[in-house]
Amino acid sequence: MTTHTTSTDADRRLAQGLRVTAVLTVLNLAYQFITAGQLFGANPPGGLHAAGALTLHLFSGLAAIATVLLWRRGGAPAWLAALAIVSFLLTFVQAALGGYDTLAVHIPGAMVLTATAVWLTVASFGPAVRRPTS
Repeated sequence: MTTHTTSTDADRRLAQGLRVTAVLTVLNLAYQFITAGQLFGANPPGGLHAAGALTLHLFSGLAAIATVLLWRRGGAPAWLAALAIVSFLLTFVQAALGGYDTLAVHIPGAMVLTATAVWLTVASFGPAVRRPTS
């Protein structure tokens, strides 16, 4: 038995995937802020912060893929796809600048990354992402 996914079902799933991964990205950033604050203690949990960076790449990358696919299908504007890609790329810039010697750049970069991730999340629940009709 073969099942066919309609365009509307695929759009709905992509939009839902975008929302879920965007929220997970923001929650992951909150985790990153918590573990970053503990890096300067007597027993710094650097491994926890590094693991959080890996999941941050994963969640933001999946959000970017979902947004680009939605844009290509006409379900999201190009600026939203660009924002998702920029947010994803910023996670790698942050990882590259994540040492103690580069904190003067890493910390403001975290603020920019957080702003783009929150913007993407809010927009994913708003009118920018077209709601497929049944």
